[in-house]
Amino acid sequence: MNLSKSKIIAFRQCPKRLWLEVHHPELKEVSNSSEASFQVGYEVGNMARQIYDPNGNGETVEIHPDRLHEAIARTTELVATSRHPIFEAGFEAAGGRAFADALLPIQSDGSPAWRMVEVKSSTKVKDYHHDDIAVQAHIARASGIPLVSVSLAHVDSSWVYPGEGDYTGLLKENDLTEEAFSRSGEVVEWISQAQAIAALPEEPVVETGPQCTKPFECSFCNYCYRDQVLPEHPISGLPNFRKRELCEELGIEDLRDVPDHLLNEKQKRVKDHTISGTHYFDAEGAKDALAPYGFPARFLDFESTQFPVPIWAGTSPYEQIPFQFSLHTLSESGSLDHAAFLDLSGDLPTYSFTTSLLSACGEEGPIFVYSHFERRIINAMISRHPEFAEPLEALRHRIVDLLPIARNHYYHPSMKGRWGIKGVLPAICPDLKYGDLEDVKDGMAAVEAFREAIHPDTNPTRHSEIEAQLLAYCKLDTLAMVRIWEFFTGRMD
Repeated sequence: MNLSKSKIIAFRQCPKRLWLEVHHPELKEVSNSSEASFQVGYEVGNMARQIYDPNGNGETVEIHPDRLHEAIARTTELVATSRHPIFEAGFEAAGGRAFADALLPIQSDGSPAWRMVEVKSSTKVKDYHHDDIAVQAHIARASGIPLVSVSLAHVDSSWVYPGEGDYTGLLKENDLTEEAFSRSGEVVEWISQAQAIAALPEEPVVETGPQCTKPFECSFCNYCYRDQVLPEHPISGLPNFRKRELCEELGIEDLRDVPDHLLNEKQKRVKDHTISGTHYFDAEGAKDALAPYGFPARFLDFESTQFPVPIWAGTSPYEQIPFQFSLHTLSESGSLDHAAFLDLSGDLPTYSFTTSLLSACGEEGPIFVYSHFERRIINAMISRHPEFAEPLEALRHRIVDLLPIARNHYYHPSMKGRWGIKGVLPAICPDLKYGDLEDVKDGMAAVEAFREAIHPDTNPTRHSEIEAQLLAYCKLDTLAMVRIWEFFTGRMD
């Protein structure tokens, strides 16, 4: 049996994962975050074909899961007869099988040869990429392909898209030829060991541990944890706890058993209130922290997106592009007004976002946010639109972050050691529920909805549905801040 590169890499992460991949793939449960990562990879991979084959002379090998031999045979034919790029080139040998993102023709000492490029959506070479490249190169060379070079190309986040479909420079290559070729002996051992694991009649016994999430999340975690008796209050509920390894050595799994001398003040508070089942609220401290800020009190939240492959000229890969804000304004008399901005036109939204933001926020009153994200976006807009630097800087200086106030003065056991707004809100104001929203209930869903809305194939009816859902989601974020502020200042009914 020839094992795919992904299965060999799965073995490197965890032998049990490999066995399950081979014998019980139906037990996989792919998370939304993993699906999103796959989608990013597809986008970058598709653009790589345009970059490495600008004239469109290359060929992409069709891969059908139940007819892999056809892809291997087609690759063999193309390698022998073609001098154009080959994408998804397949090869198998020495017990392994792999498919190359790009196989590019070159001359080596006057003879036809090939160089391989593996394309990753990350912005740097990661540790596990080295194993990936070593496996890929070994199988390709063992199959007889005259491979003289192997590189890893990743996204260059400093590159700026010039527009007009010119993506030259999006990818940055790293030559890993010498290292990859020198590790063939290691790869032979990995494949041999992986083959032995795959041939076992019963799944190997492997305890859960760090390998379940590193270097990436395993899709079999729920299966492996199914019979494990988890502590009622795991130590993961202790915020920023740096003594986890020590606790594991001592056999401590429940935060209630962690010695107090290992905890700082905030961690001790979490432990005490978890044990007692009570909440902590320093009402006077919270009120005093907010006392210096007058009216009108404004509550601001942004939504933004990142494109690994930029679609707007002048933007960079993974640059945060704000496309929406919600602003609630509370007067001293208690009246509450709401303003919103949302650009689903498909044009670069940063200019209209900035001008609308400055207009909506006025020139006085504190602007409450929850986390440092809004401040970062404003800094980015200062760089992108320097003509608005002065009013944006003035706006930035008015920002007051509610998150540190929550961390310092409030805790409820239901928050499980986290102070995110979606954890604090149910404890303080259970009548406001993100679950009552339609499809857009979190930031990841908001990004997906935005991208769907600006796609040219999205019909007007669906576009209107998305618009309503995004407006409702972002509005709830700022209304949540209003309620938290009212609670902290003693104004909540």
